[in-house]
Amino acid sequence: MSISILETSGLCRKVVDEVEKAIVGKRPLLETVMAAALAGGHVLLEDYPGLGKTMIAKSFATALGLDFKRIQFTPDLLPGDITGGYIFNRAANRFELRKGPIFANIILADEINRASPKTQSALLEAMQEGQVTLEGETLRLPDPFLVLATQNPIEYEGTFPLPEAQLDRFMLKVSVGYPELAEEQEILHRRHQRKAEEVKLTRVMTAKQLLEMRKAVETVHVDEDLEGYIAAVVHETRRDRHVAVGASPRGSLAFLKMARARAALEGRDYILPDDIKHFAVPVLSHRLILQPEYWLTSQVAEDVIADAFAKVPVPVVQGA
Repeated sequence: MSISILETSGLCRKVVDEVEKAIVGKRPLLETVMAAALAGGHVLLEDYPGLGKTMIAKSFATALGLDFKRIQFTPDLLPGDITGGYIFNRAANRFELRKGPIFANIILADEINRASPKTQSALLEAMQEGQVTLEGETLRLPDPFLVLATQNPIEYEGTFPLPEAQLDRFMLKVSVGYPELAEEQEILHRRHQRKAEEVKLTRVMTAKQLLEMRKAVETVHVDEDLEGYIAAVVHETRRDRHVAVGASPRGSLAFLKMARARAALEGRDYILPDDIKHFAVPVLSHRLILQPEYWLTSQVAEDVIADAFAKVPVPVVQGA
């Protein structure tokens, strides 16, 4: 049974409303994660400890009706600990496949930069192809498949920075941010009222519905001028003097997918320039490799992105 754009919008809002029972004051972020789930992309959450990154992943898994697995990345974690492998069964006298935690709909890769590059690379094939290869055999992962990875931006001792190839696999990089004073008081009030640590959430939809919603997103119209707008903005990032390596075509595709998803969230079957601008920093910031002299300046990447949008004329598109 197909789902329309308006039905997609309504279901998405119900999911975000349900997750907001656990996450206070972060609706724009939750809508961004919901849009990524609609677009079929992975999300990198980079922020300080204790801001609810794990709870966001678990809450979305519950509300979306998806299987959830959490993998705590540590320096001694091996690729087989993620993917699983073949174990010899003495009783049956044969090798049997024991699937690892990667075989779930939503994977929380907690503190992903604490694992070695060899272990981090175990996620590359899974994130891009939706499959893993064990002993020469290719195994499909559950569909939908979404990786939510976290990393701490202040602790670098004993960590391994994600390689550019893996960073590019993440459709978005976002931050949670500290709550406002009133929001933090609301967090305390809710905890006091429910008299339990766990927030009980209700399933809003199923995996099958999410797949149908993704099909609906594919019907969102993209004007040819807006395709040119995306390409021109990404091209500008490659010409900036602060940038050693600009965004890849995968970044352009991420803009397209996220803009369609945002239009669907708002109940539109066409995208606007604002849909593209809305995700400028989350889509591009982790895809820009700056010149070495700017590595320690946090604002440069955002300035490059703002400058790229300033240089490219915004096309006038008639919505219909």
